[in-house]
Amino acid sequence: MIWIASWYIAISVFTFAVYGLDKRKAKLSHWRIKESTLHLLELLGGWPGGFVAQRYFHHKSRKAKYLVVFWAIVAMHIGLWTYVICHHLQ
Repeated sequence: MIWIASWYIAISVFTFAVYGLDKRKAKLSHWRIKESTLHLLELLGGWPGGFVAQRYFHHKSRKAKYLVVFWAIVAMHIGLWTYVICHHLQ
């Protein structure tokens, strides 16, 4: 189980950094990171880092279309882990 927690931490830190980079590029009017890339990082387990980054950088925190996908990814992760834990305890 420690490797799973380590993965979530590592990918979350990376996702946080990518959000920060995208926010910086947005402020400078430079080429941006695709939303699909951010969602892929969230899907791979980086959603906690994305959640913190949205609040810290005030980035992607008001775009409704983006947030619908983000929260669907969060719900999927929570649902998956709820299923795994409940079936593991039986």
